[in-house]
Amino acid sequence: MCHAYSITTNVEAIRQMVQTIFRFDVAANIGNLAPQTGVYPDMLAPIIRNRPGLRELIKVRWGMPTSSQALYQAAQARADKIAKKQGRDLTAEEFAELVRMEPDRGTHNVRNTKSAHWKRWLGPEFRCIVPFTSFAEVSSEIGPDGKKLGNTWFAFDDSRPLAFFAGIFAPQWTSVRKT
Repeated sequence: MCHAYSITTNVEAIRQMVQTIFRFDVAANIGNLAPQTGVYPDMLAPIIRNRPGLRELIKVRWGMPTSSQALYQAAQARADKIAKKQGRDLTAEEFAELVRMEPDRGTHNVRNTKSAHWKRWLGPEFRCIVPFTSFAEVSSEIGPDGKKLGNTWFAFDDSRPLAFFAGIFAPQWTSVRKT
């Protein structure tokens, strides 16, 4: 999955394409859809999700809950810094509180669908399609100045036609928002 994409079309174009390709109607509940030339994790962007009896075009924040293992590892790294600063190890109770309070900033890739962490969101009720007109991957190429070149953008052709990729969403989850 990419780490950035753009969606520069409008609601009606999305609805028409969904009806043509997937043969179902879409209720659009997002008002006007302004072009988004760069959609990154933690930003609001449109998806088409399944609802009882209909498909719905809505805006959601891009991201999924972080795994408990990743949160534990982050808390452990924080505990190590605190222990070094205070000159003592944290008690079991202090560490448990640190784990409980570890901020969940989320992740934007579901790379391993066999992971127990992701299984609860793999059912049809959490599946969606994400409209896009181009997407980006980080370039590994180095420029003349010795620095990475940044994003490499891809589209089906120069006109950047509307397309969709598969996604999943966790409707009840809210992350710690990045600033």
